[in-house]
Amino acid sequence: MAKIIMIQGTSSGVGKSIFAAALCRIFTNDGYKVAPFKVQNMSSNAHIFENGYKMARSQAICAYACNIEPHYKMNPILLVPTNNNTEVYLNGKYKGNMDRFSYEDVKTDFLNEAINSFNSLCNDNDIVVIEGAGSPVELNLIKNDIVNMGFATKVNAPVILISDVSRGGVFASLYGTINLMPKEQQELIKGIVINKFKGTIEYFNDGKNIIEDICKKDVLGIIPHFDINVEDEDSLVDNGIMKTKEILLNDLENKSENYYIQYLKNQFDLIANNFKNNLNMDKIYKILK
Repeated sequence: MAKIIMIQGTSSGVGKSIFAAALCRIFTNDGYKVAPFKVQNMSSNAHIFENGYKMARSQAICAYACNIEPHYKMNPILLVPTNNNTEVYLNGKYKGNMDRFSYEDVKTDFLNEAINSFNSLCNDNDIVVIEGAGSPVELNLIKNDIVNMGFATKVNAPVILISDVSRGGVFASLYGTINLMPKEQQELIKGIVINKFKGTIEYFNDGKNIIEDICKKDVLGIIPHFDINVEDEDSLVDNGIMKTKEILLNDLENKSENYYIQYLKNQFDLIANNFKNNLNMDKIYKILK
């Protein structure tokens, strides 16, 4: 049975997907069999299989970081927004165009299917890296949450919370996020990562100490800001300057899919090194559960 770890963020766009992909690559390079997982993703950027099944592109990218092929089990629930409602996919298969209320009616059944997919990945791998979505403390949504602390609680996943220091307000976002959670959920937060730091990291030592004091959690790393040449999800800037797949293909001399995937894998070595050099990996390995 795999050990698991979950990445959540103080908001959208703080770098969850890139951090998840970096951990996937680091663990893979360290010799472990690794798979990514995100129970539910809302995205118009889908990875399409030959049989027409779909999963979120971000989990496909994480699969490439693990040196494995994408599988719909890595993102069992995909929500694709349309002009009126949402296209809903379960384990890759189109289940209909639903409004919010129609989806809520089937959400519990879909979650049970998603947990089966998650358990299957855990049975087949050494480590599963789980990614959350948006913020875990959108108070009007957490009652029916299945993708952040709701899922972490269900599978007892240790969580690393990541925040973007370049936006400002990192102290309030971290402290507020943690303290808006019930105590039992706070206990699942095992550490903090500060992302997109510009300047000399040593100058933030006082900031790091303050965060650890007010949040009562270890800061496991401060990641410098750097440009990333992998495709973005829905044009959100995740860390540095991200691009669409089409732009990246135009920049490459060889535009074949196989060449592009190899290009991505090379990029993930660079990303993994940037993260690994600034993370306390000994502590992260101890957090795995």
